[in-house]
Amino acid sequence: MRNIKARAISALIAKLCIEANTKLRGDIRCAICAALKKETSVRAKRYLKMLIDNAGIAAKEGIAICQDTGIAAVFVDMGQNAHVIGGLLKSAVDRGVERGYKEGYFRKSVVHCPIRRKNTGTNTPAILHTTIVPGDSFKVWVMVKGFGSENKSVIKMLYPTAGEEEIIDFILDTVKNAGAEACPPLAIGIGMGGTFDHAAHLAKRSLLRDIGKKNPEKYLAVLEKKIMDKVNKLGIGPMGLGGKTTALGVTILASATHIAGLPVAVNISCHATRSAYGKL
Repeated sequence: MRNIKARAISALIAKLCIEANTKLRGDIRCAICAALKKETSVRAKRYLKMLIDNAGIAAKEGIAICQDTGIAAVFVDMGQNAHVIGGLLKSAVDRGVERGYKEGYFRKSVVHCPIRRKNTGTNTPAILHTTIVPGDSFKVWVMVKGFGSENKSVIKMLYPTAGEEEIIDFILDTVKNAGAEACPPLAIGIGMGGTFDHAAHLAKRSLLRDIGKKNPEKYLAVLEKKIMDKVNKLGIGPMGLGGKTTALGVTILASATHIAGLPVAVNISCHATRSAYGKL
């Protein structure tokens, strides 16, 4: 059994919160640069260039890429032979988020109650997803999710008879409804299968995959490209001002499901799609 100190987890989470908020992922930057080369709209090209410049300033100055520094969604893949000592995993994660947001001078956006709306002042609690994996490793991804795009995410329980075109139409309708309010160009995470809650989890987790990295499932890779092509023909474009670049990427995670259902979740993410990875 490998022991992992809770305070080491907190320190890593704090570091990743700062990194996710201030440094654009390399794959996202490459996707924006690639889109810039393909765009023909002068206005769309100007805004794509602004996104790249904005990310450069944030990284250089150590300031947030976006004013909405989001709620922290933390994905932990923990080996079954690893053991957290010196505190609870959840508490260690929350302490790390609190420390990272304090040291990074980031806006605290979490309220204690969804109705009474009192700010917790710490940007906690974080949303923690844990997966037990073989071995004794400890891997973690911190995703900071702003709600301009999160509010546009949708889940639908389709009938099992729904075909591929019905699924695609649902995704396109979701993107159309998001329009400019989700800060396109978007990263579109799709979860299919499982249950109501598991599909939503898969949709968000799929956003951790690098844009441009092909889906290992050949059928899903083809479907991702088909959806991407259709989304970019909507003409919404960067910041909703028109152009060929409505989405930077489409990522799908699928799971086994019940014979009587077909859950499909669409997690919309803005052009920044902020996350950072670390391990202990």
